[in-house]
Amino acid sequence: MKQVNILSVCGSGTVTSSMVAGKLKEKLKENNIIATTTEARPTEALNLVKSGRFDLIVHTSPLPDGDYGLPTINAFACLTGIGEADFFDEVINTINKL
Repeated sequence: MKQVNILSVCGSGTVTSSMVAGKLKEKLKENNIIATTTEARPTEALNLVKSGRFDLIVHTSPLPDGDYGLPTINAFACLTGIGEADFFDEVINTINKL
């Protein structure tokens, strides 16, 4: 099984990012990918990425400008359900390219 570390970002760094992280873990497990997630606020994202622990960022709030050096994917579809399958496909395709 492939393993990835995902940074999940939302405005408060708790509720929405945790929901997205939970959905991702479930969907990725179905695709033989084990995901470890960390939830954060947008203002924390750049410093966390500098740790080198993450492979990918998913976000429901805009990220501050900066050189993240990682794929970033808008996860807003997880909130509405509209386009959610496309979001999961994009995440899986991105992980497979890592």
